[in-house]
Amino acid sequence: MDLLQKGRNAIGLAAWAVLAAGLYLSLVWAPADHYQGEVARIMSLHVPLAKVSLLAYFVAFVASIAYIRKRGARADNLAHASIATGIVFTLAAILTGAFWGKPTWNVWWTWDARLVSFAVLLMLMAGYLMLRAFVEERERAARYAAVLAIVGFVDLPIIHLSVSWWRTLHQPASLSAKGLSIAPDMLAAVLAMTAGMLLLYVYLTLLVCRRLELGARLDAKREQGLREAGL
Repeated sequence: MDLLQKGRNAIGLAAWAVLAAGLYLSLVWAPADHYQGEVARIMSLHVPLAKVSLLAYFVAFVASIAYIRKRGARADNLAHASIATGIVFTLAAILTGAFWGKPTWNVWWTWDARLVSFAVLLMLMAGYLMLRAFVEERERAARYAAVLAIVGFVDLPIIHLSVSWWRTLHQPASLSAKGLSIAPDMLAAVLAMTAGMLLLYVYLTLLVCRRLELGARLDAKREQGLREAGL
C-alpha cells in the first residue's frame, strides 16, 4: 500500500492517458454496431464501469474479512475507500445502462434480473457509507460495516449469473467458453476503457485511503489534546 501511495500521481496520470486512448478507440476508431448503430458505443463505457463496480465491492469484501480477523486499521480504510469509490462507478454504470436502454429497449428502467441485482449493489454500498456516518464510535462502525460488506457479498455472484439463472433482457457474456461474440475493434475499445477505469479506481481509492488515514490521525491528536487538557 505504501508503494502504491508513493506512485499515486503516476497511477492517476496513467489512468487519464489510458482513458483518453480508450475514448478515441470507442468513439473514432471502432465502427458503429451493425444492429444498434452509434448507441452501442455506450457499451465501451458501461461495461468497464460495471466490472470495476464489482471489483470495488470484492476488494471491500476481502478487506473486511481481513479487518474482522486482525482489526487492522489499514484493512478497514481500504474497505471504506473501496466502497466510497465503488459507489461512484456503480451509479455511473446504472446511468450509462439507462442511456443505452432507452433507445435499445425503449425504457430507461425495467425490472430485469441484472438491473435489480445491480441496484441492490448500489443500495449495499450506500448503506455501508450511511452506517459509517451514523455510528459515532469508530471501532464499532468499522465492525458493523465489515459485517455488512461480508454479508452483502452474496449479491456479486447473483449479478454475474443472473443472465444464466433467469430470463433477462441482458445478453450473455461476450467472452465465454463458446467463443467471442463481440467485434475485435469493439473488444479493443472495451479492454482499453476497462484498463483506464481500473487505474482510475486504484487512484481514487488510494486518495480516499490517504484521507481516511490523515483523518484518523487528526482525531487521535484531538482526543489526546482533550485528555491532556482534562476535558
